[in-house]
Amino acid sequence: MRIAFLTAPKGVEQVELTEPWQAALEAGHEPVLVSTEPGEVQAFHHLDKADRFTVDEVVGEVSADSFGGLVLPGGVANPDFLRMNGKAVAFVKEFFELGRPVAAICHAPWTLVEADVVRGRELTSWPSLRTDIRNAGGTWVDEQVKICDHGPNKLVTSRKPGDLKAFCAAFLDVFAEEMTAR
Repeated sequence: MRIAFLTAPKGVEQVELTEPWQAALEAGHEPVLVSTEPGEVQAFHHLDKADRFTVDEVVGEVSADSFGGLVLPGGVANPDFLRMNGKAVAFVKEFFELGRPVAAICHAPWTLVEADVVRGRELTSWPSLRTDIRNAGGTWVDEQVKICDHGPNKLVTSRKPGDLKAFCAAFLDVFAEEMTAR
């Protein structure tokens, strides 16, 4: 399955990109780095610059229909930038409209809030997003990983880098179910 990993040009938390990416590769999936601009993505270790990664596809030039699922890594700046980009928000919303599974960790649900896809769903995130999620009609829970199947697709969310092992296992299971269902 082709899995889109959507990031902004800078601000993605490196471990929240690389660990799910590696887990997807090891499970036999094809991870694809999608960004709002061509070139490279600058990752961070919290507030310090980390590695750079080459962008494979650009939002607005690719459709959600060409992917089986979407992973949204966190970092504070990454989802804040994405939610201010109309093409990125539309790309995320398209996964929900198509009924494709989506996984988001840490601050990444900010982009989901902007896409107006959390209403009626239970999800988790970095604790500072709790009020934003509630205001957008979602139910915030403090759990290591939350799988919500409200609506036409499943949403997998986690709180922080410390939850990555559980997050990767959960989204890989959900994405495998999607592959079997197709």
